[in-house]
Amino acid sequence: MALKGRHINPKRFDRGQIKILLILLPLTLFMALPIVFIINHAFKPMEELFAFPPTFFVRNPTLDNFTKLMKFSRSAGIPLSRYVFNSLAVTVLTVGLSLLLTTCAAFAFSKIKFRGRALMLQINQIAIMFVATAVLIPRYMVISRMGLIDTIFAHVLPLVAMPVALFLVKQFVDQVPDSLIEAAHLDGANDFQVYWQIILPIIKPAIATAMVLVFQQVWTNMETSSYFINDESMKTMTFYMNTLVNASNGVAGQGVSAAASLIMFVPNLVLFIICQSSVMNTMATSGIK
Repeated sequence: MALKGRHINPKRFDRGQIKILLILLPLTLFMALPIVFIINHAFKPMEELFAFPPTFFVRNPTLDNFTKLMKFSRSAGIPLSRYVFNSLAVTVLTVGLSLLLTTCAAFAFSKIKFRGRALMLQINQIAIMFVATAVLIPRYMVISRMGLIDTIFAHVLPLVAMPVALFLVKQFVDQVPDSLIEAAHLDGANDFQVYWQIILPIIKPAIATAMVLVFQQVWTNMETSSYFINDESMKTMTFYMNTLVNASNGVAGQGVSAAASLIMFVPNLVLFIICQSSVMNTMATSGIK
């Protein structure tokens, strides 16, 4: 048994790993190609953007595309800094509230018995199947009836609840031993103290995964700016960048489009790299009881 375990997961390089590397390495390189292309495409000069046959790697990197993007934004009525501030404010507020709501709900669904728990959990599971477009009209009616049009809460409220994040975090909370919580209650701890001092420290990998999921949803979202916000100064950078790409059509607009795509892509990549170990841990253990 020890020999078998050492062969499957050796601490040092083993010849048995060669066949695994031969399969995984080409797949890894293939999946990394889009990322490499986006980065190279943003730094291509105009002649390389329209070269035939197309080039994958940039030969003469330049910052002209980013310079044109900055010049175009300065010529607009609202500065780019305003859109950046709106995106940062919406992202921080939404991610913070979503993590608080998700972890509290996961703790309640997993460790607290109350009437209607099974029904509410089933509703969350059903909500995973619905895309944002399917509930766009009900969302607009709720936002409008609450008088939140053209406010920051029109950005935040539709994105706070994320069923997938709740499902993953709950699966992690399910693995916390009930005996640990019972011992805390015997020591005089209430539910909030159990949640804050026991549950949260244990489920940090799941929280990191939920943060990545919520951040990606909020950072790339255009729905709220398109349908719930009429005031241009309240819209986010994602909406502005996509509007900029559409407005900058033609030959010159291709470089601006490439630079804007890279700017919007980098934060997602950086956050995933920072939290990748927690994400992999959560995905590997979310279905284990």
